[in-house]
Amino acid sequence: MNEDTDSVPAWARRSAGESRIAATVAVIVVIALQLLLPDRLVVKPVAVIPGLALILMVVLIVANPVRIDREATWLRSAGLALSALLSVATAWSVDRLVAGLIDGKLSNDPGVLLSSGAEVWATNVLVFALWYWEFDRGGPAARAHGRKKHPDLLFPQMQMGKLADKEWEPQFADYFYLAFTNATAFSPTDVMPLSRWVKAMMTVQAAISFVTGILVIARAVNVLK
Repeated sequence: MNEDTDSVPAWARRSAGESRIAATVAVIVVIALQLLLPDRLVVKPVAVIPGLALILMVVLIVANPVRIDREATWLRSAGLALSALLSVATAWSVDRLVAGLIDGKLSNDPGVLLSSGAEVWATNVLVFALWYWEFDRGGPAARAHGRKKHPDLLFPQMQMGKLADKEWEPQFADYFYLAFTNATAFSPTDVMPLSRWVKAMMTVQAAISFVTGILVIARAVNVLK
């Protein structure tokens, strides 16, 4: 590798590719959270979306078992389809949770209300983390090949010059952190959205987190009274 290449940070050049472990664990956790939710909050039949998600996950693991660096249209489509499936399940859960809180048809047990709300909130964070991870600069495989020069999300390490490790590049944990802070602060913290699609997704995620959080807490407090 020549000196010019050595001076380019890893996020801006071709790299070995990200480990699949973190994203796979996130998918498994989302599926598990869906299965733990009350029947009213999940898509019927209960096993359909988790089953399809597991099939897609296995296909993606077989194609990129260790590091995500293989580029193919069908692989990209499979990854997006997996995120879309989990999003459908999450959207349904959010809709049923909000409707149940408004019409009073959910359990009046504060423990059930709070646990259901927490599970939906956590699912919301993980699903949006997957979307940020899938879309930023074309997805993990495209990032590994350095396909896009301009980032959709500006991480602090991209602006720190010599203060940042030149081998640093965003991985799933960084996108999870973005999704978590956006869901709790309802606004960007240290990761700045540059593309309009990111701003739109962060707006939707923050709105879902705000509405579900406020309604669940208000209902639980009302029941306790």
